[in-house]
Amino acid sequence: MSRSLKWLSVLTTIGMLFVLIGGALVTKTESGAGCGDSWPLCHGQLIPDEITFELVIELSHRVVSGVVGILVLALSIWAWKAIGHIRETKFLAFISFFFLLLQGLIGAAAVMWGQSDIVLALHFGISLISFASVLLLTLLIFEVDKKFDADSLVIDKQLRMQFYAITIYSLVVVYTGALVRHVGASLACPDWPVCTYNNIGLPTQMHEWVQMGHRTLAGILFIWVLMLAIRIGKHYKHEKVLYHGWMIALVLISLQVISGAVIVFSELNLFISLVHALFISCLFGVFSYFILLSSRSKKNELALIAETQKTNEESIGSSRSITVQ
Repeated sequence: MSRSLKWLSVLTTIGMLFVLIGGALVTKTESGAGCGDSWPLCHGQLIPDEITFELVIELSHRVVSGVVGILVLALSIWAWKAIGHIRETKFLAFISFFFLLLQGLIGAAAVMWGQSDIVLALHFGISLISFASVLLLTLLIFEVDKKFDADSLVIDKQLRMQFYAITIYSLVVVYTGALVRHVGASLACPDWPVCTYNNIGLPTQMHEWVQMGHRTLAGILFIWVLMLAIRIGKHYKHEKVLYHGWMIALVLISLQVISGAVIVFSELNLFISLVHALFISCLFGVFSYFILLSSRSKKNELALIAETQKTNEESIGSSRSITVQ
């Protein structure tokens, strides 16, 4: 595999992380209106007369997103041509650029016409899907040279269903986290893990419900990942890609929960908030890889069943031949 393609894939994956973190930075610093209501220019100018902190943050995010968009398009086309024979390549190449473009259009619409908090909260999740697609494309590119081999992995059907479900559920958790930021509910509950405005710690108004809803869903996600880690450690420890991959997921969800608590105790420390967004981005990337493994596993399982049936038929045929003789 071309080294240039590998370098492009790694650079694009890192670039997508910068897009995700940049979007979170724009939201957390309330810089979405830094360029006024014009897009892609700022206040209708290529170089604005008055430079503000919010303008620098918003404009930097637009520039990075534009550059990374070109990288994603180049990677998609190159990967399509180079490894298009691999089953997942064309689908990933398409959705990686499509969702990045969709993310940009939603951002532009929010600047020019405004959007509700409920719609704006979708922004991060859409970018996350594009990042995961680019990450999987990168893994496919490196997989061609057998840098790691997970092509023959067989996962039981129940565990595969768990991987599909937890990935979809994680997007719900991501959405509620984005909604917390967009409605300004990050410090609605000054304590952790529950609100302490009353004796039983239950929410008393909308912002508290949004905050506690996100915490509850995130807590369920942590328990779910932990339970799957125990199961995988018990039954799949010999499968290195599966075992080590899920241990990474467990570490990431643990760091995600810890950083979420620190955000509250530090009263929205910007660095911790951005790290919080980084952890969930990486975690979703890991989940997406397990979707890829599950998809392949089903194909491997069917192939294994067919091979077993063929072997049994040959064995029966040989036995009948011996009996006749």
